[in-house]
Amino acid sequence: MHLVQILLPLADDAGRRFDGADYGKVRAELAERFGGITSFTRAPAQGMWKEGGHTNHDDMVVFEVMTRDLDHAWWEGYRADLERRFRQETIVVRAIKVEML
Repeated sequence: MHLVQILLPLADDAGRRFDGADYGKVRAELAERFGGITSFTRAPAQGMWKEGGHTNHDDMVVFEVMTRDLDHAWWEGYRADLERRFRQETIVVRAIKVEML
């Protein structure tokens, strides 16, 4: 079993916030494909990273789905689609192997 996490920004690089419908579409797509989803949208996560000598910050929401098998090609295509839709150079999509207890 795998836990797949998607980190989506609250705003684009120009500071324009995304509409709630943008996240609703992602939620609906993932729920349809994987049969359920967990979204962390009320208190945004805060990211920070250093690049080119300065520190960048980003507020984001996190979506999680559980899946038995990882379809890498599908996830790569979906990530590329999200990068276009959310006007981002890179969106983090990561998978963690999960042992069910």
